[in-house]
Amino acid sequence: MQRIGVFVCHCGTNIAATVDVKAVAEALGHEPGVVISQDYQYMCSESGQQLVKNAIKEQKLTGVVVCSCSPRMHENTFRKAAASAGLNPYLVEIANIREQCSWIHKDIATATDKAIILGKAAVAKVHLNTPLNSMESPVVKRALVIGGGIAGIQTALDIAEAGFEVDIVEKQPTIGGKMAQIDKTFPTLDCAACILTPKMVEASQNEKITIHSFSEVEDVKGFVGNFTVKIKKKARYVDETKCTGCGLCTEKCPMKKVPNEFNMGLDNRSAVYIPFAQAVPKVATIDPNYCMMLKTGKCGVCSKVCSAGAIDYKQKDTIIEQKYGAIVVATGFNPINLDKYDEFAYNQCPDVVTSLELERLMNAAGPNGGTLLRPSDKSHPHTIVFVQCVGSRCDDEKGKPYCSKICCMYTAKHAMLIREKYPDTEVYVFYIDVRTPGKNFDEFYRRAVEQYNVHYIKGMVGKVTPKSDGKIDVQASDLLANEQLHIDADMVVLAAAIEPDKTARPLATMLTTQMDTNDFFTEAHPKLRPVESATAGIFLSGACQGPKDIPETVAQGSAAAAKAIGLLCKNSITCNPCVAHSNELMCNGCSSCEKVCPYGAITYIDKEFRMPDRTTKIRRVASVNPAVCQGCGACTVACPSGAMDLSGFSNSQIMAEVDAICK
Repeated sequence: MQRIGVFVCHCGTNIAATVDVKAVAEALGHEPGVVISQDYQYMCSESGQQLVKNAIKEQKLTGVVVCSCSPRMHENTFRKAAASAGLNPYLVEIANIREQCSWIHKDIATATDKAIILGKAAVAKVHLNTPLNSMESPVVKRALVIGGGIAGIQTALDIAEAGFEVDIVEKQPTIGGKMAQIDKTFPTLDCAACILTPKMVEASQNEKITIHSFSEVEDVKGFVGNFTVKIKKKARYVDETKCTGCGLCTEKCPMKKVPNEFNMGLDNRSAVYIPFAQAVPKVATIDPNYCMMLKTGKCGVCSKVCSAGAIDYKQKDTIIEQKYGAIVVATGFNPINLDKYDEFAYNQCPDVVTSLELERLMNAAGPNGGTLLRPSDKSHPHTIVFVQCVGSRCDDEKGKPYCSKICCMYTAKHAMLIREKYPDTEVYVFYIDVRTPGKNFDEFYRRAVEQYNVHYIKGMVGKVTPKSDGKIDVQASDLLANEQLHIDADMVVLAAAIEPDKTARPLATMLTTQMDTNDFFTEAHPKLRPVESATAGIFLSGACQGPKDIPETVAQGSAAAAKAIGLLCKNSITCNPCVAHSNELMCNGCSSCEKVCPYGAITYIDKEFRMPDRTTKIRRVASVNPAVCQGCGACTVACPSGAMDLSGFSNSQIMAEVDAICK
């Protein structure tokens, strides 16, 4: 006979302000099998947990229902409390009457009725709950960091410092990411390369770190503590073990007019190239789209001048397979494509540039050697207009609804650097709001206005029009002065919104983790678990989770490393016992479940069955590996014969909840 205890939480006023908690406890006390039903101010508190423990012992409870906040918050809390009182932790059920009830209803009567229904559904499920026992799974003592920007580098260094092997996978020929393209950093205006390069060198020289540059993650299988990853190492057509990075091949290559991606296409490189002087690894790469030898079989100059014999035109892509205990995602960001923003003449006028392009124009290693010149005629600009929030905070389909967070600060940085180096240049900044939420950020912005006399104008730029005399007509509004402006500019700089890297969504599919509507990775909890994904063993570092500046990115990189280290320190982890299983008598061997399983946990075996006439028959049936299964339930939905079921969330339990709700 079932003896169920129901405990309803006030959650301060989070629940009690909208739900009549005492009425819920009273109503659920009359449900079949419920022997105790009571409310308490904070069930998750030490005294609240003790209330549950005492009830389990005194009332000899066979099941517990806690009506409180989301199980993502405190399911483990109450399971541990039940286990310490001698009750199997999987006989505890959470009814979410906060997020699913009190937070979305304003009418007390409606919210109370719904809370009672949710509680009844949980009680109905507990009647069918059975004790489950967790398994232990070993942890592979190696981590994978996907992305070699400053976030990935910091994460890898911290994990390696703890003594664990770590691999960095970077799709570009060198690590460094966007920070390698930046000239100065705010709010200190120190050299970005001076900060980043030592980190890059440290990562390359650390014996615990392996860098797979010019590589991409091809496939991910497995589960927390035991991931199997296939890494596609793309052909450089250069032997990394032989190349000395001397650069002679890049100098002698006759194909010199290849757009330079590192300089944002503002100048050209050769078909064989090293992205920048401090590249790590400093190894040449041949671009097969432009190399005449690879395209036509004629040339071979780079091979002839390479004294190390590193050029290999027959090199092929290779697949590396490795096991990891933890994976950290650090895929970074990109500026959005501005092709849709014709009003700013970005595609019509070479003197309309993005902020990242301006970084390269101002960089000593950039196309102009650090001298700011107009791309069109290489003349010195005397009037520069900055346009803020291009594609950020937009309601239309062209842009992004969120604030890109870093634009206000890097525009202030650009304005100050220009005014400091070129005092004869007038700088105008058109903005919606100036957002400076970091340490010393607001002081930095005020320096731009007060010390460097940058003209900040609250208003929007409506249209940018190139003129026949080489000037650019910027039509804008000054909201504070309530007037329309026309400024003859020499250059216009667009603070483009940032978005996740294009590889993020397919990677999220491989990792079976969640993303928001803007393709940023979603954290397990925005406050309590900000660097963990909802998928166990997957951690988030840097701008893949949302717009961030460099200090915040580095901090999150170290935080993700700390979480990964906490996992790698364990010899084994407790597996979730809520896994799928097959009723072999009902299974027809159709393979539907195997095809939808994202973890590769289902295989098929030939099994011998004894028939009623005492003969034997070999049938093909599904077999689930409980160590690999993560209990997602996809197989139970796909199974046409109903043979697949999920422990802890069986079809009968789900239907019992539905019946309780529909009564």
